[in-house]
Amino acid sequence: MAVKLKPLAEQVIVITGASSGIGLATARKAAQAGAAVVLASRNDEVLRAVCKEINDAGGRAHPVSGDVGSPEDVEKIARAAIARFERFDTWINDAGVGLYGELMQTPAADHERLFRTNYFGVVNGSLEAVKHFRKRGGPGAIINLGSVLSDVATPMMGAYSASKHAVKGFTDALRIELAR
Repeated sequence: MAVKLKPLAEQVIVITGASSGIGLATARKAAQAGAAVVLASRNDEVLRAVCKEINDAGGRAHPVSGDVGSPEDVEKIARAAIARFERFDTWINDAGVGLYGELMQTPAADHERLFRTNYFGVVNGSLEAVKHFRKRGGPGAIINLGSVLSDVATPMMGAYSASKHAVKGFTDALRIELAR
């Protein structure tokens, strides 16, 4: 089933993990292409600076601080996008944390923290986006970032790899369910 999305310059894009790395680069590129961007991260100070940079360059950016591992915070991000731009067209789940160490030496709390961000952040963001797209009755895009470690495990990054395997499985299942 082909979905016709708005041109990038007409889109409102929510980007989690937007204070650094791929999320930050995506935010800058999307804004340069004319998209309005809603940037989400736990780092409010960096978000505000990035939004100022984008807005000063003639773009449209809005910061929302929050933890994607919290369904309430993800709902807050969606509400902020709608309040500022009246909608969103694409939701990019990029927030993630890394964890290096042998599995047997990694405390359970560290595994939980990693999965709360890397896996449940994707679940929370994806489900919130689907809810919005269904409510407005229009098409939308969800982009869930994985990793080469979504397919291949590696020593010293077992927990991270497991979280990315989970993201891939969730994304594939959601895609199939939504296509029905």
